[in-house]
Amino acid sequence: MSTTTSSVHSSSAGSSSAGSGIPRGTFSWVQLVTAAPGAFRKLDPRQQWRNPVMFIVWVGAVLTTALAIAEPFLGGPASSGGTAVPWSFTWAIAVWLWLTVLFANLAEAVAEGRGKAQAESLRKTRSTTTASRVTGHYDAVTDAGAERALLQAVSSAELRLGDVVVVSAGELIPGDGDIVWGIASVDESAITGESAPVIRESGGDRSAVTGGTRVLSDRIVVRITSRPGETFVDRMIALVEGAARQKTPNEIALSILLAALSIIFVTVALTLNPIASYAASPVSITVLIALLVCLIPTTIGALLSAIGIAGMDRLVQRNVLAMSGRAVEAAGDVTTLLLDKTGTITYGNRRASAFVPLAGIQPGELSRAAALASLADPTPEGASIVELAGAEGVEVTPSGGEVVPFTAQTRMSGLDLSDGTQLRKGAGSAITSWLEADGRPLPSSVIAEVEEHTEHISRSGGTPLVVAIKAPGVPPQILGIVHLKDIVKDGLADRFAELRSMGIRTVMITGDNPLTAAAIAKEAGVDDYLAEATPEDKLVLIRKEQDGGNLVAMTGDGTNDAPALAQADVGVAMNTGTSAAKEAGNMVDLDSDPTKLIDIVRIGKQLLITRGALTTFSIANDIAKYFAIIPAMFMGVFPGLAVLNIMGLHSPASAVLSAIIFNAIIIVLLVPLALRGVKYRALSASKTLNRNLLIYGVGGIIAPFVGIKLIDLVVSLIPGF
Repeated sequence: MSTTTSSVHSSSAGSSSAGSGIPRGTFSWVQLVTAAPGAFRKLDPRQQWRNPVMFIVWVGAVLTTALAIAEPFLGGPASSGGTAVPWSFTWAIAVWLWLTVLFANLAEAVAEGRGKAQAESLRKTRSTTTASRVTGHYDAVTDAGAERALLQAVSSAELRLGDVVVVSAGELIPGDGDIVWGIASVDESAITGESAPVIRESGGDRSAVTGGTRVLSDRIVVRITSRPGETFVDRMIALVEGAARQKTPNEIALSILLAALSIIFVTVALTLNPIASYAASPVSITVLIALLVCLIPTTIGALLSAIGIAGMDRLVQRNVLAMSGRAVEAAGDVTTLLLDKTGTITYGNRRASAFVPLAGIQPGELSRAAALASLADPTPEGASIVELAGAEGVEVTPSGGEVVPFTAQTRMSGLDLSDGTQLRKGAGSAITSWLEADGRPLPSSVIAEVEEHTEHISRSGGTPLVVAIKAPGVPPQILGIVHLKDIVKDGLADRFAELRSMGIRTVMITGDNPLTAAAIAKEAGVDDYLAEATPEDKLVLIRKEQDGGNLVAMTGDGTNDAPALAQADVGVAMNTGTSAAKEAGNMVDLDSDPTKLIDIVRIGKQLLITRGALTTFSIANDIAKYFAIIPAMFMGVFPGLAVLNIMGLHSPASAVLSAIIFNAIIIVLLVPLALRGVKYRALSASKTLNRNLLIYGVGGIIAPFVGIKLIDLVVSLIPGF
């Protein structure tokens, strides 16, 4: 793995939210009742034709109903296969065909209804507010005493992309944007469900704010980054309602397969009547329609849409928004998982544990320089360096100068004092390059000593932070090294082993040097690592994996992560991150918890497994239904077919009706499974396939034999059947 550049700077990752502003509903049979009106509305043929399988059932229901109405004027129901059928037979088939279509609509309506309930709670956060729009340059309103003449009160609906607004304590943020000045405590509970306020500030990876959230303290200047109707909340509403949901490639492929099978079975059903007529025993149109409905895979055809909607819903319940169904599906096919070390694999609260001065350097000199370079460092590491220096009796106070912030390009930070002294702390290679920039190389003995200390710290799993100084009249020199310690999260090794058993390769990405990265990677149990990573390195790695045929997932929160998030097949942007990161990714984690990427992969796999399991069950169901209907159709003419009546059904009419009833009822019984998903287990693809065949294949064959027989016992009590 390439290790060409270095970085040791990191920021704390967000923690998982305890709750969510989005309702977390589980399946309830009451939902079937409340979704019934929506199911009836979906009987509109303009909606039905989008599902080829259920459209065939809908057409069959229409034809059967027409036959039932016309039969009294045609002398009663026609016999079928040489067997008489009761007067109520056609009406019974028509009713159950309509119920089959209705139950299919019900499954989709329940899934959509849950999304609409979630959307309704989100709409409560979207209200028109008065915004203080800046009429000039925002620099003029950054002071607390800014002139009000520079602010114009407008409705939030009038804000446009690029407008700058001022939001003070107690006010709602009028639209999505990035903070360009200031720092404030913000209540985001309406979006994330987390009651604890969060800090949002300019100039970092936590500068993005969401419209509808409230500023609790201080004052910030925000540049609007979304157009009216295209805010984050608007997109959330469209997604959870299903309005923005498109069928995924696998879903489209399966729909085409089901449509092709349906066309084949339509052809088979149409050819049966001429064959039966040749034997002087034509089959009635009602029975042919019943046969066709039982032949085509109605179960999976009815539940396919609900499975997809429920997959996105399960993500929403975990405070993750998928910008497309394709992203959810891709998560199930991911083979490479890129995980940032800080905040994901480790707790992200590295702390300074020791100062290691070089030969000839006084310990106090190193600790003082390190503390001065860290005074303006907002990271936990910077604060811990100041604390450690204080614990050793070295007190430093701000003495002016220019702060040099950390960047991914320089990979170091520090302070330029007013007397010309420059202090830097960062990765060893970056510090060495900075010191040698004037063309004077460092003594080989110094470089050897630094390498010895950094290697020792790195092998122990710590992070070495090299401290150097340039002062007027003094040769540039390295003072020593700060030993930073990080802690690997508990249980990660087991989770990575679980991912490995699913065929997923884990790669840790870190700015640490290779030795530190190797120690952390070994402790965490990841398969590989990318050390001293820059944004460009991440992008190169993703492309390399994709060129090898792998699907890649990663997380990110900064603007410099945007290219990699856009390139990844599954890019999960943190809600605390910049607008650029959220625009680039195809998922947004409202809790800003990088470890949630592992859960997203599990949900994606659960979606694919659920779809495969119910498809297997649906096709297996058809096998048993053939044994119910085929003998019933022709036993009157070909008594030898009675040997196929292994269920011992009461009569041909009861056999056909029982199969149709079972075909409808099984859809309702499988709705909870479609919405909750098949229980996920970390197994290889071959083991998952074998398990599906055993449970849903064999079970799909056995269930109809039992169900149709029980229904037949009830139907046989009806006079005429």
